[in-house]
Formats: sequence, structure tokens, C-alpha cells
Amino acid sequence: MIRKVFLVLGSSLLLVALMSGAASAQTVSWRQVVGIIPAGNVVGSGTGAIAGGFLPWTTTSGSARVNLETGEIQFTVRGLVFAGGSSSITIGTVGPVTAVKGTLICDNDGSASGGNSVVVETPSVPLSATGDASFRGSLGSLPAVCSTESDIAFVVRVSGFGGNAVEGPWIANGAVLIKGDTHRD
Repeated sequence: MIRKVFLVLGSSLLLVALMSGAASAQTVSWRQVVGIIPAGNVVGSGTGAIAGGFLPWTTTSGSARVNLETGEIQFTVRGLVFAGGSSSITIGTVGPVTAVKGTLICDNDGSASGGNSVVVETPSVPLSATGDASFRGSLGSLPAVCSTESDIAFVVRVSGFGGNAVEGPWIANGAVLIKGDTHRD
């Protein structure tokens, strides 16, 4: 009788552990957001490829988190400014960039999507004069490939240039990808 109780209790604990592990695996996060270093770098493939900015950028901090099951996403970037300059761009400023959006690139190599990455984006948010931006909200149901393929990336993409809406290059990326429970340090 006691053996049966321990067997049922052990099975129940194992089931709970497996279910909680599956739930936490539905979350991905990036511990920091860093500026693009090699200008012109491309992330994604095929029709889901996004070119990088024309000059390097830097940040002082940032992070991103996505719940792949619910579509809840949040990202913050601080001090996102040019790290390279030109005659029309001053290092340490946002220059003519006025807005950005968070972009999730699912199936980065396109292996499950016919050679094309799947791109999911937040709405555009203002980029302050000191390079700060953030978004928190739901993107709704995400494509299945975002959960089934392990090659997933997060970038910050230009969406406003000189006050005009654009589908611009990416200028920062999520670094240190963590899958599962993001509350652990």
C-alpha cells in the first residue's frame, strides 16, 4: 500500500516537473541589447532577411523577452546611438533616426520555411534623443515556427527616419539568448 502511494506521488511529481519545464520553454529572452558592430551585417534568410545599418551603433543597456505561447513581448533599449560617424552623422547621437521597432526573426536559417525566415515585428515606438525606446504588449498568436525552430533572433530595427515611417535596417540585437525561465540569474 505504501509502495503504491509513493509510486502515485512520484509519478505526479514527475508529471508536474515535465509540464512546468514545457511551459517555461515557451519563453525566450535576451539579457542585453547591443549595437550592430559590423555595418551591413544581414540576419535571417530569403524573404525574411534584414540588412544591418550602414554605420556601427552602440547601447548602454537593454533586454528583450518573448512568450512564444501568448505572443507577449517586451523590449527596452537605452543609449542606442551611432558609434561611427560621417559628415552628416555625429557619433554619440541618434542622428536622423526617430523611431524603432522590435523584430523577432524565427527560423533564422529558413530550414523549416522553404529557405525564408519568418519575421514578426512590434509596432513602431519613438526613439528619444538619448537613444531610449521600449515596448510592452502582445503580438497575438505567433507563427508555429517561432516555437519549433531553435534558431531565433531579436533585433531592433529602424522604423522612423527624419520623421518618416520606413522599413529600415536593424541597428541593435539581443545578446545572450536564454530559453525558458528568465527569472534566474
